Amino acid sequence: MTLAPPASPVDCPGHALAPLLLPHELRLTAEQFEAVCQVNPDAVLELDASGHVIHMTPTGSETGSRNQALGALLWIAVRTAGLPLKVFDSSSGFRLPDGSVLSPDAALIRQERWAALTPEERRGFAPLCPDLVVELASPNDQGPRGLTGLRRKMAAYQANGAQLGWLLIPEQQAVEVWPASGGGDPLRIDVATSLDAGSLFPGLQIDLLEIWQG
Repeated sequence: MTLAPPASPVDCPGHALAPLLLPHELRLTAEQFEAVCQVNPDAVLELDASGHVIHMTPTGSETGSRNQALGALLWIAVRTAGLPLKVFDSSSGFRLPDGSVLSPDAALIRQERWAALTPEERRGFAPLCPDLVVELASPNDQGPRGLTGLRRKMAAYQANGAQLGWLLIPEQQAVEVWPASGGGDPLRIDVATSLDAGSLFPGLQIDLLEIWQG
Protein backbone atom coordinates (compact mmCIF):
# COMPACT_ATOMS: atom_id res chain seq x y z
CA MET A 1 0.00 0.00 0.00
CA THR A 2 1.35 3.43 -0.94
CA LEU A 3 0.20 6.49 0.96
CA ALA A 4 0.32 10.00 -0.44
CA PRO A 5 2.33 12.67 1.46
CA PRO A 6 0.60 13.39 4.77
CA ALA A 7 -1.62 16.43 5.08
CA SER A 8 -3.01 16.11 8.60
CA PRO A 9 -1.60 14.40 11.73
CA VAL A 10 -3.10 11.69 13.88
CA ASP A 11 -1.08 11.76 17.09
CA CYS A 12 -0.02 8.48 18.67
CA PRO A 13 2.04 9.52 21.73
CA GLY A 14 4.82 7.26 22.89
CA HIS A 15 5.12 5.10 19.80
CA ALA A 16 8.29 4.91 17.76
CA LEU A 17 6.35 5.78 14.63
CA ALA A 18 4.41 8.67 16.20
CA PRO A 19 2.93 10.88 15.02
CA LEU A 20 0.98 8.88 12.48
CA LEU A 21 0.33 11.14 9.49
CA LEU A 22 -2.54 10.47 7.10
CA PRO A 23 -3.89 12.67 4.30
CA HIS A 24 -7.29 14.10 5.17
CA GLU A 25 -8.72 12.84 1.87
CA LEU A 26 -7.32 9.31 2.32
CA ARG A 27 -9.82 6.44 2.17
CA LEU A 28 -8.77 2.94 3.20
CA THR A 29 -10.16 -0.53 2.71
CA ALA A 30 -10.63 -2.65 5.82
CA GLU A 31 -7.49 -4.63 4.91
CA GLN A 32 -5.41 -1.45 4.53
CA PHE A 33 -6.79 -0.10 7.79
CA GLU A 34 -5.79 -3.30 9.60
CA ALA A 35 -2.25 -2.93 8.23
CA VAL A 36 -2.07 0.66 9.51
CA CYS A 37 -3.25 -0.46 12.96
CA GLN A 38 -0.68 -3.26 13.10
CA VAL A 39 2.25 -0.88 12.62
CA ASN A 40 0.76 1.77 14.92
CA PRO A 41 -0.42 -0.25 17.94
CA ASP A 42 -0.62 2.78 20.24
CA ALA A 43 -3.06 4.58 17.96
CA VAL A 44 -6.75 4.31 18.88
CA LEU A 45 -8.50 4.27 15.50
CA GLU A 46 -11.74 3.26 13.83
CA LEU A 47 -12.78 3.16 10.18
CA ASP A 48 -16.14 4.42 8.95
CA ALA A 49 -18.09 2.92 6.05
CA SER A 50 -16.66 5.46 3.60
CA GLY A 51 -13.09 4.40 4.42
CA HIS A 52 -12.26 7.47 6.50
CA VAL A 53 -10.04 6.92 9.54
CA ILE A 54 -11.51 8.13 12.85
CA HIS A 55 -9.03 9.13 15.54
CA MET A 56 -10.22 8.12 19.01
CA THR A 57 -8.53 9.96 21.87
CA PRO A 58 -8.01 8.05 25.14
CA THR A 59 -10.93 8.18 27.57
CA GLY A 60 -10.88 10.17 30.79
CA SER A 61 -10.07 8.23 33.93
CA GLU A 62 -13.67 8.21 35.18
CA THR A 63 -14.95 6.80 31.88
CA GLY A 64 -12.14 4.24 31.89
CA SER A 65 -13.22 3.06 35.33
CA ARG A 66 -16.81 2.77 34.15
CA ASN A 67 -15.70 0.79 31.10
CA GLN A 68 -13.85 -1.65 33.33
CA ALA A 69 -16.91 -2.11 35.54
CA LEU A 70 -19.12 -2.60 32.47
CA GLY A 71 -16.93 -5.36 31.08
CA ALA A 72 -16.69 -7.14 34.42
CA LEU A 73 -20.46 -6.98 35.01
CA LEU A 74 -21.21 -8.36 31.55
CA TRP A 75 -18.72 -11.19 31.95
CA ILE A 76 -20.21 -12.17 35.34
CA ALA A 77 -23.77 -11.92 33.99
CA VAL A 78 -22.99 -14.17 31.01
CA ARG A 79 -21.35 -16.78 33.23
CA THR A 80 -24.10 -16.64 35.86
CA ALA A 81 -26.82 -17.11 33.24
CA GLY A 82 -24.84 -19.88 31.52
CA LEU A 83 -25.26 -18.24 28.13
CA PRO A 84 -23.19 -19.41 25.11
CA LEU A 85 -21.77 -15.94 24.48
CA LYS A 86 -18.29 -14.50 24.00
CA VAL A 87 -17.58 -11.21 25.76
CA PHE A 88 -15.29 -8.59 24.16
CA ASP A 89 -13.78 -5.41 25.57
CA SER A 90 -13.33 -1.94 24.09
CA SER A 91 -10.05 -2.80 22.35
CA SER A 92 -11.77 -5.33 20.06
CA GLY A 93 -12.41 -4.22 16.48
CA PHE A 94 -15.12 -5.76 14.28
CA ARG A 95 -15.35 -5.52 10.50
CA LEU A 96 -19.00 -4.82 9.79
CA PRO A 97 -20.79 -5.81 6.56
CA ASP A 98 -20.68 -2.18 5.32
CA GLY A 99 -16.85 -2.25 5.40
CA SER A 100 -16.41 -0.15 8.53
CA VAL A 101 -14.24 -1.30 11.45
CA LEU A 102 -15.71 -0.28 14.81
CA SER A 103 -14.85 -1.00 18.44
CA PRO A 104 -17.78 -0.99 20.89
CA ASP A 105 -17.04 -0.39 24.57
CA ALA A 106 -18.34 -3.93 25.12
CA ALA A 107 -19.76 -6.58 22.81
CA LEU A 108 -21.30 -10.03 22.95
CA ILE A 109 -21.23 -12.61 20.16
CA ARG A 110 -23.10 -15.89 20.11
CA GLN A 111 -20.69 -18.79 20.49
CA GLU A 112 -21.81 -20.54 17.31
CA ARG A 113 -21.06 -17.44 15.22
CA TRP A 114 -17.61 -17.13 16.78
CA ALA A 115 -16.92 -20.83 16.25
CA ALA A 116 -17.80 -20.46 12.54
CA LEU A 117 -14.90 -18.04 11.99
CA THR A 118 -11.51 -19.25 10.81
CA PRO A 119 -8.49 -18.86 13.13
CA GLU A 120 -7.22 -16.08 10.86
CA GLU A 121 -10.53 -14.22 11.07
CA ARG A 122 -10.49 -14.44 14.86
CA ARG A 123 -6.95 -13.02 15.05
CA GLY A 124 -7.86 -9.98 12.95
CA PHE A 125 -10.95 -7.79 12.97
CA ALA A 126 -13.68 -10.42 13.11
CA PRO A 127 -15.84 -10.02 9.96
CA LEU A 128 -19.22 -9.72 11.66
CA CYS A 129 -21.38 -7.38 13.68
CA PRO A 130 -21.71 -8.36 17.36
CA ASP A 131 -25.09 -9.59 18.57
CA LEU A 132 -25.17 -7.12 21.45
CA VAL A 133 -23.19 -3.88 21.55
CA VAL A 134 -22.73 -1.47 24.45
CA GLU A 135 -21.40 2.07 24.23
CA LEU A 136 -20.64 4.38 27.15
CA ALA A 137 -20.92 8.13 26.55
CA SER A 138 -18.10 10.34 27.84
CA PRO A 139 -19.24 13.55 29.58
CA ASN A 140 -18.85 16.81 27.65
CA ASP A 141 -17.17 15.00 24.72
CA GLN A 142 -18.15 16.44 21.35
CA GLY A 143 -15.98 13.95 19.41
CA PRO A 144 -16.42 10.26 18.54
CA ARG A 145 -16.98 9.33 22.20
CA GLY A 146 -19.70 11.96 22.69
CA LEU A 147 -23.43 11.32 22.58
CA THR A 148 -23.96 12.48 18.98
CA GLY A 149 -21.06 10.40 17.66
CA LEU A 150 -22.15 7.34 19.62
CA ARG A 151 -25.71 7.57 18.34
CA ARG A 152 -24.32 7.41 14.81
CA LYS A 153 -22.37 4.31 15.82
CA MET A 154 -25.44 2.71 17.38
CA ALA A 155 -27.38 3.32 14.16
CA ALA A 156 -24.51 1.70 12.23
CA TYR A 157 -24.55 -1.37 14.49
CA GLN A 158 -28.33 -1.58 14.07
CA ALA A 159 -28.09 -1.34 10.27
CA ASN A 160 -25.35 -3.98 10.16
CA GLY A 161 -27.21 -6.67 12.07
CA ALA A 162 -26.83 -6.10 15.83
CA GLN A 163 -29.74 -7.70 17.66
CA LEU A 164 -29.58 -5.33 20.61
CA GLY A 165 -27.70 -2.17 21.57
CA TRP A 166 -27.34 -0.35 24.89
CA LEU A 167 -26.14 3.26 24.91
CA LEU A 168 -25.30 4.25 28.49
CA ILE A 169 -25.39 7.95 29.45
CA PRO A 170 -23.85 8.19 32.95
CA GLU A 171 -24.37 11.93 33.48
CA GLN A 172 -28.12 11.42 33.09
CA GLN A 173 -28.20 7.89 34.55
CA ALA A 174 -30.13 7.00 31.41
CA VAL A 175 -29.95 4.25 28.78
CA GLU A 176 -31.04 4.14 25.17
CA VAL A 177 -32.07 0.64 24.11
CA TRP A 178 -31.52 0.14 20.38
CA PRO A 179 -33.49 -2.77 18.86
CA ALA A 180 -32.54 -4.85 15.85
CA SER A 181 -32.94 -3.32 12.40
CA GLY A 182 -36.62 -2.87 11.65
CA GLY A 183 -37.46 -2.77 15.36
CA GLY A 184 -38.06 0.98 15.44
CA ASP A 185 -36.43 3.88 17.21
CA PRO A 186 -34.38 3.50 20.41
CA LEU A 187 -36.25 3.35 23.71
CA ARG A 188 -34.96 5.73 26.38
CA ILE A 189 -34.97 4.62 30.02
CA ASP A 190 -34.53 7.48 32.49
CA VAL A 191 -33.12 6.89 35.97
CA ALA A 192 -32.14 3.39 34.88
CA THR A 193 -30.95 1.12 37.70
CA SER A 194 -30.52 -2.14 35.80
CA LEU A 195 -30.65 -3.68 32.33
CA ASP A 196 -32.23 -6.94 31.23
CA ALA A 197 -31.75 -8.41 27.75
CA GLY A 198 -35.09 -10.20 28.01
CA SER A 199 -35.94 -13.19 25.83
CA LEU A 200 -33.13 -12.39 23.40
CA PHE A 201 -30.49 -13.39 25.96
CA PRO A 202 -32.45 -14.97 28.85
CA GLY A 203 -31.01 -14.22 32.26
CA LEU A 204 -28.60 -11.54 31.07
CA GLN A 205 -28.99 -8.77 33.65
CA ILE A 206 -26.61 -6.11 34.95
CA ASP A 207 -26.89 -3.62 37.82
CA LEU A 208 -25.95 -0.12 36.68
CA LEU A 209 -25.14 1.37 40.12
CA GLU A 210 -21.40 0.65 39.93
CA ILE A 211 -21.23 2.14 36.43
CA TRP A 212 -23.10 5.30 37.42
CA GLN A 213 -20.83 5.77 40.46
CA GLY A 214 -17.75 5.89 38.19
